[in-house]
Amino acid sequence: MTQPLALIVDDEPDICELLEITLLRMGIDAQSVLDLGAARQRLTEQPFDLCLTDMRLPDGNGIDLVRHISEHYPSLPVAMITAHGNMESAVQALKAGAFDFVSKPVDLEILRKLVEKAIKLGRPATANKSQVEKKQDTVPLLGKSQSMELVRQLISKLARSQAPVYISGESGTGKELAARLIHQQGPRADHTFVAVNCGAIPQELMESELFGHKKGSFTGAGSDKEGLFQTADGGTLFLDEVADLPLHMQVKLLRAIQEKHIRPVGGQLELPVDVRIISATHKNLSQLVESGEFRQDLFYRINVIELPLPPLRERPEDIPLLSQHFLTQLARHNGIDKPKLSASALKRLRDYPFPGNIRELENILERTITLCDGRILEADDLHLPELSQTDPPKRNETQPLGDMMEEVERQAIMKALNETRWNRTAAAKMLGMSLRSLRYRLEKLGIE
Repeated sequence: MTQPLALIVDDEPDICELLEITLLRMGIDAQSVLDLGAARQRLTEQPFDLCLTDMRLPDGNGIDLVRHISEHYPSLPVAMITAHGNMESAVQALKAGAFDFVSKPVDLEILRKLVEKAIKLGRPATANKSQVEKKQDTVPLLGKSQSMELVRQLISKLARSQAPVYISGESGTGKELAARLIHQQGPRADHTFVAVNCGAIPQELMESELFGHKKGSFTGAGSDKEGLFQTADGGTLFLDEVADLPLHMQVKLLRAIQEKHIRPVGGQLELPVDVRIISATHKNLSQLVESGEFRQDLFYRINVIELPLPPLRERPEDIPLLSQHFLTQLARHNGIDKPKLSASALKRLRDYPFPGNIRELENILERTITLCDGRILEADDLHLPELSQTDPPKRNETQPLGDMMEEVERQAIMKALNETRWNRTAAAKMLGMSLRSLRYRLEKLGIE
């Protein structure tokens, strides 16, 4: 196999020489040019496996080159070299299609990790066997609808970048699965994917969970502990329900993303980390920014590229395929023959609005297959809620007001529990009550 070749675009000869030496020690040949015009000409003369370009060039800027490469050489990873602290330019480059960025003065360790991933991305044939097997074992996002086909296409495109991704969508639409697919289809596939529900971490432990801590840094810290950023080093960190981060942690997260360094609680030294951030929430982040509950600068930093996931009610044509998938899994898990859905059962599923989306569909089928012994599941076998979770119950003339209020409360609590995957601490926070109060209401309403 031929040795990889990189194109360096920078008008400072000293920087070019430093980058050439660094790449050469990694077994990568490099050619340097001093301006945008020379870079465009050199790209026409021979193929490259990577391009490193400075932001400021004598005849233009690096973003122009990023756009040119994205249009004419879409398989060529291009990384931006930006001035220290100039995150606005870095974000612009990522939006334009840059693979990643590195700040001046260049941290050579960060640069080497970036180059390794870029070369792996540009040369998929060099991926090791275990990585290929991981990609083949990836569970796909099921659906034949046009909206899901667009989602899959965007995921494939996002996998070729290191830009932060924000996945928006209602609860139960498959945001974590989409994040895993982005990770597993990209150059980080042979490293760790770490998922964390930000709403499930107690505020007093959040900094320690994300960044780690040193022994004796607080009561109960009996030994050093690695944080989730360190666990995900080289891989991907998925921050689910990122809207639940308190403001003081939003500041620390922003700094970790921008500087690519973290400081454990009680630590004196900053540690470099190489982590791709994918975040998600079912809440409207734009509204939270307007209300001051979420930092605008962090919003723009994590929302470089947005991946919206459609709710299930907007793609009912996917319900038959999803239902067959879940029935196959459930039958295998329970050691029974897979039942079939009748035409009337499928129609009833397609007509149901699914406020809980795909997760609710799976739960409904699991209840149905547990309670029904038949080989054919009819419409009457489906245990569908009579009211959607978003609609208040209608009161009839004989229903006491207290009973109606209990039903409203039950639906609100069930909705919060489902959206937090039955994490009581997170559900109590969502409902604006203490955990003790929630426990009391669960016992009173008979919710187990």
